[in-house]
Amino acid sequence: MDKKSHKELEWILKGVANHRRLQIAELLQKEPELSVSEIAERITIDFRTASEHLRKLAIAGIVMKRHEGAAVRHALTNRGKSILKFCRTME
Repeated sequence: MDKKSHKELEWILKGVANHRRLQIAELLQKEPELSVSEIAERITIDFRTASEHLRKLAIAGIVMKRHEGAAVRHALTNRGKSILKFCRTME
């Protein structure tokens, strides 16, 4: 593994290294295409907190954003789905 790969892996791991971000990823697996407001409401967190977690998930390549007019919809990427699958093997 080269230095760039290590750095990329660090971003991915940091992306899921939080219980709220894991909750968001699981929610998006069940209900793709949710807005920040919908996510915040479903897991009972502040809008700004949800937005920051989604930003970190997007940087890690776990969540993708799709613009729909003024709204932004979020869904898991294939990487996000793989990470959740891996996490389930740890239970």
